Amino acid sequence: MIAFFLNWLRIIREGECTGMRQVAILGGGKIGSLIATLLVETGDYAVSLGDMDSDVVVRLKQEINQEHFQASTVDVQDKTALRSFLEQTKPTGIVSSLPYYCNPFVGELAREIGAHYFDLTEDVEVTRKIRAVSQGATTAFVPQCGLAPGFISIVAHDLMAHFDSVDIVKMRVGALPVNPSNVLKYSLTWSTDGLINEYGNICYGIEDGQEMVLRPLEGYETIEIDGLLYEAFNTSGGLGTLADTYAGKVNTMNYKTLRYPGHCEKIYLLMNDLKLNNDRTTLKRILEQAVPKTLQDVVIMYTSVTGMRGSELFEENDVKKIYPHTIAGKLWSAIQVTTAAGICSVVDLVFEKPEQYQGFVTQETFDLSSILANRFGQFFAGEVVNFV
Repeated sequence: MIAFFLNWLRIIREGECTGMRQVAILGGGKIGSLIATLLVETGDYAVSLGDMDSDVVVRLKQEINQEHFQASTVDVQDKTALRSFLEQTKPTGIVSSLPYYCNPFVGELAREIGAHYFDLTEDVEVTRKIRAVSQGATTAFVPQCGLAPGFISIVAHDLMAHFDSVDIVKMRVGALPVNPSNVLKYSLTWSTDGLINEYGNICYGIEDGQEMVLRPLEGYETIEIDGLLYEAFNTSGGLGTLADTYAGKVNTMNYKTLRYPGHCEKIYLLMNDLKLNNDRTTLKRILEQAVPKTLQDVVIMYTSVTGMRGSELFEENDVKKIYPHTIAGKLWSAIQVTTAAGICSVVDLVFEKPEQYQGFVTQETFDLSSILANRFGQFFAGEVVNFV
């Protein structure tokens, strides 16, 4: 323990001398491990990662074998243990890739130590708590980073700026197996807790100019992209803070998840007809035992805005497909890449100009051109990114 502490004091002193950015990452799972890899690979960040699974910690130490990376076994769901970890590592930024329900106390600790805060939550209530914690802060509190919410909100905000007045905004995102092989036509590519939360929690959108509550797994539609047919339906959280920002300014705005046809009907059976939305522990166990994982996925992002330019009605679309990437010699799934790139680009922008970002910061605060020009955001631009 003494040796560990002295080593980190050395790293902190080096960081202060060289201008390295001190970041703590909480959670070393599918997304947290790639966030750590991306940040460390730049040579600009000293990363301390905490995870409650000692096997994860050992593996990450072997995989990210760099001087400015440390991983520790920490009960990240225990506030006292987490406070001790942060006091030792002294980060100026905290990135939470923990389950959404852990984030309120992580935000409180970030406020206590005066660090920037970033998370991947899609949960509306958690975001409201982070907003409350951030009041009066001189550091940035940036929830809902990643893909959806996150990058898709930045794209939609940018497209809306191309119109004199906006009528309809549609945001559609899906992370799908390239070769579906089961009855759900789906693979578990990220957090099962987060997936169930999206499928089971209340959604928000704008209808007739007013922010409205929408039911998950409803609002069914089909959409064709590049000649392939997908279904789309309401899921919670993907709209981020856009509904608050644009209530009264657009007529219709909604977010829906993309899946292969037939998925929604079967998930509806599990969650509503069999009432497993009320027993999420059982549902999680069923999904994780029956639905395979894959690194062979594709992330599809479809954003459509309809509105007026002068006296004419226009529609503008933005469509992206992202596939897996090899980064630091390892293959990462498309959902890992897009989620990690989304949050890392925002982290980078905040650290570059911290005076511009204080208190509660929404995703739509960030300019799309700045994201795409960023070394992490270039994954969304289809550029060859030099992290291999």
